[in-house]
Amino acid sequence: MPTAPAAEAVEPSIARFGLGTAAVGRPGYITLGRDLDLPADRTVDALRERTHTLLDAAFAAGVRYFDTARSYGRAEEFLGGWLAARPQAAREVTVGSKWGYTYTADWRASGVPVHEVKEHSTAVFERQIEETRAMLGGLPDVYLVHSVTPDSPALTDPALHAGLAALAAEGVRVGLSTSGPAQAAAVRAALEVTVDGRPLFAAVQSTWNLLEPSAGPALAEAQQAGWLVVVKEAMANGRLADRNATGPDTAALRTLAARTGASCDALALAAVAAQPWADVVLSGAATTGQLASNLEAVGLTVDAAGLAGLAALAEPAEEYWRTRSALPWA
Repeated sequence: MPTAPAAEAVEPSIARFGLGTAAVGRPGYITLGRDLDLPADRTVDALRERTHTLLDAAFAAGVRYFDTARSYGRAEEFLGGWLAARPQAAREVTVGSKWGYTYTADWRASGVPVHEVKEHSTAVFERQIEETRAMLGGLPDVYLVHSVTPDSPALTDPALHAGLAALAAEGVRVGLSTSGPAQAAAVRAALEVTVDGRPLFAAVQSTWNLLEPSAGPALAEAQQAGWLVVVKEAMANGRLADRNATGPDTAALRTLAARTGASCDALALAAVAAQPWADVVLSGAATTGQLASNLEAVGLTVDAAGLAGLAALAEPAEEYWRTRSALPWA
């Protein structure tokens, strides 16, 4: 059974937190409880307004890292519109996006055979970087290959590496996101990729949460190498939220919540922020109430005993990713 790395009891600051847009840039996603979070009529205008409301609330709270992707429906467009309307905010924030998946759901929440198609080719990169530039009104600060696994050509294709190196030369921090039970292997393989003798990648966004901490040691290596380390799915697609953390597998989290008076989601996020290698921890909130609850992790200290107790939640990586892959799009 994997266990979470030990970490010191550190009070995280707001600078350690970011906002992701996967849950609000399209009508369908795999977060639990979306029917409770989003309006029944999930029009483009309704989700644009929801996204802008969340971005406003996050920025007002001090959040300065915003994450999006080509495959998140119209999330890049929504974020780009928000930035264009708020030039002062645009100068203060860091924007990360991702390429490598093409959104194919045609603005439908369900009944779609395939919601996104993955391809890590030079042709897709060249198309999607221009799409991203157009949607955001300029290049992102961070651009990641989306959902890299150890067999991805993003780790071995010299032509693609040359294109990514050219983008890095324009000042963009180039990196990868990871998914699946072999995240650690993907990160370590990426650490070895060079172009003209220099490391190519300088950022990673990986899943790490109380249920799936297996990538932790590799992420620590990435951070030690100077990479920006961003953590996604800290709430395990909603499994660690108060309304869903009701089974025996999350008993330790509920016990600590009862003892401290903190919410399960704030504790889950604070536990991620307690990892010294985690530079940014993303909230995937779909409502301002969820965002406010998530950001209660700011200033919330989880001591060594608390972290040791929460380590009992960890599942084998293969089991975690099987469960995740079975979550319905809704």
